[in-house]
Amino acid sequence: MVSVSNLSVVFGERTLFDAVSFFVNEKDRVGLVGKNGAGKSTLLKIIAGQQRSDEGAISMPKEATVGYLPQELALNPKRSVLEEAGQAFQELNALEKRSEDIARQLGEREDYNSDEYHRLIEELNDVNDRLHILDVGKSEEQVAKILKGLGFTEQDLNQPLSTFSGGWQMRVELAKLLLQQPKVLLLDEPTNHLDILSIQWLEQFLKTYNGAIILISHDKAFLDNLTNRTIEIANGKIYDYKFPYSKYLVAREDELEKQMQSYKNQQKYIEDTQKLIDKFRAKKNKAAFAQSLIKKLDKLERIDVDDFIRPAFNLRFPPSPRSGKVTLKAEDLAKSFGPKHVFSNLNLQVERGSKIAIVGKNGAGKTTFTKIILGLEKAEGEMTIGHNVCIGYYAQNQAESLDPEITVLETIENNMTEHINVTARSLLGNFLFSGDDVEKKVKVLSGGEKARLAMCKLMLEPINLLILDEPTNHLDIQSKDVLKKALKDYDGTLLVVSHDRDFLHHLADAVYEVTPGGMKEHLGDIYEFLASKNVESIAQYELASVKEEASAKSKSDHQLTYEERKELKKQYRKLENTISNCEKKIATLEKQVAEAHDAMEQLDYSDEAQTSERLAAYDKLKKELDEVMHLWENTMAEMETFDTSQLD
Repeated sequence: MVSVSNLSVVFGERTLFDAVSFFVNEKDRVGLVGKNGAGKSTLLKIIAGQQRSDEGAISMPKEATVGYLPQELALNPKRSVLEEAGQAFQELNALEKRSEDIARQLGEREDYNSDEYHRLIEELNDVNDRLHILDVGKSEEQVAKILKGLGFTEQDLNQPLSTFSGGWQMRVELAKLLLQQPKVLLLDEPTNHLDILSIQWLEQFLKTYNGAIILISHDKAFLDNLTNRTIEIANGKIYDYKFPYSKYLVAREDELEKQMQSYKNQQKYIEDTQKLIDKFRAKKNKAAFAQSLIKKLDKLERIDVDDFIRPAFNLRFPPSPRSGKVTLKAEDLAKSFGPKHVFSNLNLQVERGSKIAIVGKNGAGKTTFTKIILGLEKAEGEMTIGHNVCIGYYAQNQAESLDPEITVLETIENNMTEHINVTARSLLGNFLFSGDDVEKKVKVLSGGEKARLAMCKLMLEPINLLILDEPTNHLDIQSKDVLKKALKDYDGTLLVVSHDRDFLHHLADAVYEVTPGGMKEHLGDIYEFLASKNVESIAQYELASVKEEASAKSKSDHQLTYEERKELKKQYRKLENTISNCEKKIATLEKQVAEAHDAMEQLDYSDEAQTSERLAAYDKLKKELDEVMHLWENTMAEMETFDTSQLD
C-alpha cells in the first residue's frame, strides 16, 4: 500500500532520517512513536505529499488515496459545521461528474475495439468502484452520524465554525477525513481535544476502518487498543515491531538490554586487546603480532547503544500544609451562560486527601466547575472552600499564561518565594531544562516544553488542593508516567479533569461525571465507568422501547388474566435472582481483578511466556467482569419497566 524507500531528511547539521525504508500493508494499524523532535510529524507530512525529502521516495498504487489530519488546521470559519463536513464529498461530486462524462462518451463512440474505448471502460469501472466505496446516496446521513459520534448535537450542525473552539474545529476536520474514507489515513494526535466518550467512539470506528492507518498519539490506551504494529523513530533510524505499544516497550527494552550487554562485552574485548597492543608493540619479536591486533580493532564494527529512553523529568510535589477535613463543598450549584444551560443541582463534598477524576462530555461544564471553585466564574448555589485550603491550578491553556518575552530562568526566578530551599536552576533541571536551555525565551519553546515549565512554576507555592485541567496535553508518554507517579504520591487533595484513560487508571479514588442535571458519582475505576456508560446507553434505548410498548398496552386498556399475572410474577422473580447472582459475582470478580493487577505489577516482563499468560488471565477476568456488569445493568433497567401493580 505505502512503500517508503531509502528516505533521508537533513536539517542543517542534524540528520532526521538516514535512508530509512519500510512498507505499510492495506490493513495495517501503525503507531508511530519516538521522542519529541524525532521526526514523526515530518514523516506523516512527507507521506501526505506536503513536504519533500532530501533523498528517497514514497510510492503507492495509483488508485490509493491519502487522508491527513495535521495538528494545525485551515478551515473556513464562515461555513456551518454541516457545510464544512460536507466538503468531504468534493471527491464524490467530481467522480459522479466524471462517471456521467465517460458514459456520455461511450454512448457517442462506435470504435468498440479501440484501445481508447477499452481505456474508458476500465476508467468507468474504477470510478464506479470508488463511488461504491464512498456509499453514494448516503452522504447526508453519514455526515450527521459521524459528527454526532464526535460529540456534536443536532443543534450544533447548523452553527458557524467560528462559534466553536479549536478542539471542536479539529473534530470537523477529522469528520471530513472519516467521510472521505481514504485508503491511507494519517492521523497526528487525533485524540487531542476529544473527551473520553468521543475517543471511545473514534477508537471503535477506526477498528473497522477499511484501509491502512498510520497515527501519532501520546494516548497509550488508544495505541494499545487500535494498533497492531509500532514503528519507532530514533537517531535517524526506524525500528519496526509487529506489536501494539505496550508489547513493543517490553520487546524494545529486552532488545536494549541485550544490546547493552553486547556493548559491554565488546568494550571489554577492545580494552583487553589494547592492553596487549601496548604490551607488545615495542618488542621486536612481537611487533607483527601487535600490528595484527591493531588491524583487527580497525576492522571491528563498533556496537552503539540506541538512545531509546529519554531521561524523564523529576517531579515530586512538596509536602502539603494541613487543611480541614472537608476541602470543598458544592451545594445546588447551577450555571448558565445567557440562554445556554450548562448544569444545575450540582452537589459535591470533597474530603481531605481525596483524588477525584472529573469527567463528562465536552461542553458539560468541567472547566466551568473548576473556575467556580477558583472564584473565576460566578454561579447560583453555594461553594464553600475548607479551612486553610491553598489551591494550585493548572489550566488547559496554562502554557499560554506564561510571558513569552522572558527566559525560562526568569519565569521561575520571578516567582520564587522564601520557602523554596533550592535554586531556580536546580528546580528547572528536574524538568529537563539545563545549560543554555534556561536562557531560551518562552516563545521559542515547544508545546511540551511550555507544559513542563508551567508545571515547574506550579511547584513554587505550598498547596493542599491541586486542580488540574487536562494536564497531559502536549506531554509525551514518559513525561505523563512521571506526572502520574508524582500525583499518586502527592499527599494533598486532587481534582483532575482529563480525557486520558490510561492516565486516570489507578490514579483517582472516585470518578465524578458532570451532566446537565448535576454531578453523578461512579464507583470503581475509569474503565468501569466507561463500561457502565456503554451499557447505560443500551439500557436507556431498551427501556425506551419497552416503555413505548407498555404505553401502547395501556391505551388498549388490556387487563391481565390470572395466567398472564402468574407468568409476569415468574419473570419478575427471575430478574430478582439474576440481579442477586450478578451482585455476588461482581464482588468476587472485582477482588480477583484487583489481585491480578497487583500480581502484574510484580511481573518480570523478560519472561515472555509468563507475561503472556498473566496478561491473558487479566484480560479474561476484565472481560468477564464487564459482561456481568452489562447483564446487571440491563436487568436493572428491565426491572424498572415492570408495573408492579400488575403483580398483585
